[in-house]
Amino acid sequence: MLQELQILEGAFVVADAHYSHKRPDLLDFIKEIHSKKLHPTQLILMGDIFDALFGEVVYTHTINQEAITLINEISLDIEVIYLEGNHDFNLKNIFPHVKIFPISFQPVTCRFEGKKVLLAHGDIESPLGYRVYTSLIRNSTVLSLLRAVDSLTGHYILKCLDLYLSKKNDCREFIGLEKFISNRLGEKYKCDYFVEGHFHQNRTIKLKDFTYINLGAFACNQRYFIVKSAQDTELLQENIFSKGI
Repeated sequence: MLQELQILEGAFVVADAHYSHKRPDLLDFIKEIHSKKLHPTQLILMGDIFDALFGEVVYTHTINQEAITLINEISLDIEVIYLEGNHDFNLKNIFPHVKIFPISFQPVTCRFEGKKVLLAHGDIESPLGYRVYTSLIRNSTVLSLLRAVDSLTGHYILKCLDLYLSKKNDCREFIGLEKFISNRLGEKYKCDYFVEGHFHQNRTIKLKDFTYINLGAFACNQRYFIVKSAQDTELLQENIFSKGI
């Protein structure tokens, strides 16, 4: 878990797809990688790829099974790196050949052409209350209890969660992002790039000790990013996925 990863030129980086039956675009994207219509050298999934995928709750596997199967098959062909988010966690047994990084191992230290790159989903360095919440929702006992109650109620809990999540506005602007990121990360890390999702802002911010990149969410307009070394590209080139193009 603690090894330094190498990011490859041509890697695809995807954040916050929030895949569900109401947001199915990720499945088409994954299918095009699987069929080799798209050709990433590496696939880096930055968390919240699924709207609800929890290791101990089998029903969340069932509703996402097609995408899970395709990602597992892709991982036999190219390296797949998956940083767990706050909607998808305890994934090790779901994706046996994928390099999984839970929140406790983030940020993940990587190298690209001699530069130090830190990757995180985006919910590290959070206030105490949020850290307690994230510990609880990832706790195996809590999730096992959720699985039992949800099963007994005909998946009422997860259906309510699905309804709630489908009404969220995932694409709103974060006012004051630069100050927030500077206070949260600015004095704590030394690197060339710090890359996160979670906030869905699609912004690059120059801080004292590194360049901060907050990825746009795939859920908003099917954005994904390709790692590039060109001088006029700040590490990542933005792309918009459109099926069949």
